[in-house]
Amino acid sequence: MAKLTKKAKALQGTVEPLKLYPVDEALEIVKKNATARFDETIEVAVNLNVDPRHADQMVRGVVTLPKGTGKTVRVGVFARGAKADEAREAGADVVGAEDLMEAVQAGNIDFDRCIATPDMMGLVGRLGKILGPKGLMPNPKLGTVTMNVAEAVKAAKGGQIEFRVEKAGIVHGRLGKASFPPEDLKANLAAFMDALQKAKPSGAKGKYVEKVALSSTMGRGVKVDPATIGA
Repeated sequence: MAKLTKKAKALQGTVEPLKLYPVDEALEIVKKNATARFDETIEVAVNLNVDPRHADQMVRGVVTLPKGTGKTVRVGVFARGAKADEAREAGADVVGAEDLMEAVQAGNIDFDRCIATPDMMGLVGRLGKILGPKGLMPNPKLGTVTMNVAEAVKAAKGGQIEFRVEKAGIVHGRLGKASFPPEDLKANLAAFMDALQKAKPSGAKGKYVEKVALSSTMGRGVKVDPATIGA
């Protein structure tokens, strides 16, 4: 069995593993334990009572965090003509058509979010095996296949994140940085949980949200009482 580092031992004593903490106390602990030499990301993990192997229990969506993510997001847009110009003016980092497709095929993926106009999907579809596994494939349900590319670019740059349930029924999301004020992280968490509720699938039965935990990049997870989120 691996030995715990001094830091891991110290973090162990700050959290009671079976306790459900009120959200304010949980955020205080998580922020206090974010002692790395960089500004750690604060993350949330939510266990949902769903089985994503069934289509009617898949949970997926987008949410715009009201206080932003604290991360610089690179946006790539597949568009031509006026829509390409619109994307550039809105702040897109990479814009193109066949040239961008060739760059992606060559392994040059210089973006974290991908947006496309509907007429570009024939082109983008050829990149499914590359973009799909990375979670970058544009999707009309997520607002990333759209003619309103300016709005989509600004949303991606301004704090919009995607979420998708994993095989074990867990959804992960980032809420901001450890340097954020607690009230900002709390507001982002409330928005994230609200988006999860709105994305509740028709096949979900019984208690939907089973567990919620917060952590920082290098810190220990802290279980949160869901009833206190948004309070």
